[in-house]
Amino acid sequence: MRSKFDQQLAALNQELTEMGATCAQAIGLAAQALEQQDVALAAPVGQLEEQTNEQERTIEALCLKLLLQQQPVARDLRQISAALKMITDLERIGDQAEDIAEITLRRGNEVIPELLSVLSATGREAVSMIRSAIAAYASEDLTLAAKVIAQDDVVDNYFSEIKQKLTKYFAQEHPEIDCAIDYLMIAKYLERIGDHAVNIAEWVEYSLTGHH
Repeated sequence: MRSKFDQQLAALNQELTEMGATCAQAIGLAAQALEQQDVALAAPVGQLEEQTNEQERTIEALCLKLLLQQQPVARDLRQISAALKMITDLERIGDQAEDIAEITLRRGNEVIPELLSVLSATGREAVSMIRSAIAAYASEDLTLAAKVIAQDDVVDNYFSEIKQKLTKYFAQEHPEIDCAIDYLMIAKYLERIGDHAVNIAEWVEYSLTGHH
């Protein structure tokens, strides 16, 4: 019985790691498309978001099956409950990656260079956080999980810098005001993605230690 349970847990870990990889690919493409103003990179993000939705449903069903059929306790229960929490964050990351890609597709080649440079740096940091959070889960690495949590300060600082630059930008006469508003939306999406990465890292800690 335990052998079968361990196999199902391994399958859960694999499914969640794959969903994390899909999300990381989606936000990676969205961030790269934004930085390079390359609509071809943004185009596949919607399909990746749909894939994350399917993966979420698969993982949720597997978790419920484990809870109902196996009645896990202690760390096994923590691992399953943490997985249920993590897929919610991953699904939202997929949504926000799609939102960023849609804005990039709409804006085309229209850019505000002094704002885009900070926004691009924020995107790279958010992508790094997501990839590290998934790696922490896959390798059960508490040190890496803690690094992701600390890294959120970098994204928050970038977000503050973008808001300051936008405040000055809005105070002047500019023809690209719609683009600036879209940049503010993207900055908020990236800040939220950083928060979701922190959530994932914290659930990794919980699944391994019992503390959240």
